Amino acid sequence: MGLRERKKQRTRRTIRTEAMRLFLEQGYAETTVEQIAEAADISPSTFFRYFPSKEQVVLTDDLDPPMIRAVQAQPAELSPLRAFVQATIEVFDALEPEDLEFEQQRMKLIYSVPELASVIARETERNVRMVARMVADRIGRSADDLEVRAFAGALIGAMSTTFDTVTGQGLDMTKIKRVADFLESGMTL
Repeated sequence: MGLRERKKQRTRRTIRTEAMRLFLEQGYAETTVEQIAEAADISPSTFFRYFPSKEQVVLTDDLDPPMIRAVQAQPAELSPLRAFVQATIEVFDALEPEDLEFEQQRMKLIYSVPELASVIARETERNVRMVARMVADRIGRSADDLEVRAFAGALIGAMSTTFDTVTGQGLDMTKIKRVADFLESGMTL
């Protein structure tokens, strides 16, 4: 990676870090793009070159690319469910502590801030499409197949239950494994 690309990544990371700090200190609704830009030592126009809106600073999921690569790298003999769970464990185990903390804060904001909670359905559909594409590639079917989309929807829905929207405690691998076992058992209650 060249110097220019590294500088862009640093600027993007600084914007997200400073935005999160301000959201936690003074509230999401009370934080302006101008305040984020000032804290990140950039202009508001530079902010908009990196993120189209304040909402996208929180909603952008930087873990999508490593998750996709991790799922693709799983052994072919693993079921799509087990490949997804193993990839999740690998990606989260590889996170630096501050990145894990950032992800936990980001999820807590999404589920606790009314302006962000209203976009959860849109994000859920985006995630269903992404997982359906990964699963379809893995099993050689179309991402539009009803069963592939149903699997992706069930997986995203089930995994979303592992995040505690009240306490903000999330990313618990024990819960993720438990949900995977539940799905694999045919959701027997």
